Amino acid sequence: MRTLLLLLCCGLFIACKPKPVVRQPVAVSEDTTFLTGTFFLVRHAEKNPGPDSTLTPEGLQRAGALYRCLKDSGLQKIYTTRYIRSIQTADSLRLRLHLDTCIYAADTTGESLIYEITRHGDWGKRILIVGHSNTLLPLLHSLKAKPAVKAIGETVFDRLFIVRKSSVGVVLEESCY
Repeated sequence: MRTLLLLLCCGLFIACKPKPVVRQPVAVSEDTTFLTGTFFLVRHAEKNPGPDSTLTPEGLQRAGALYRCLKDSGLQKIYTTRYIRSIQTADSLRLRLHLDTCIYAADTTGESLIYEITRHGDWGKRILIVGHSNTLLPLLHSLKAKPAVKAIGETVFDRLFIVRKSSVGVVLEESCY
């Protein structure tokens, strides 16, 4: 009798166990934030010689100019490469605005940036991206922007590209700071 009662209780317990929630996948076309956002892309400021060097006094001034240009832009996150010059270029914004910073690999395809933005769930945000002379245009292309320039010279440090991606398309604004 006890065994029967115990089996009945176990059966009732198993039957009352809630079923796991099944998440329905959301089609990319229905996700309003995936692959969208406002992206501010710049090259690192003027640097000292060397493979992983710091900014020159002119570079520090340019980093300050970048801060003044973007301090009221509503930035939510910063992506830089691992190089000191890139990190220093964004430091004023990171420190004064208390912004989270992520590192992406400096590649000439833009794939690392797209992967990191996706991995961190940062689509739909306002993001500063600090790149290099040979990576900035591929980054723009990976965001589906079509810049007017064909190359960024070794002495060009003042370009600001603003990419606004929405579900209806991409708008690119190019200026100097």
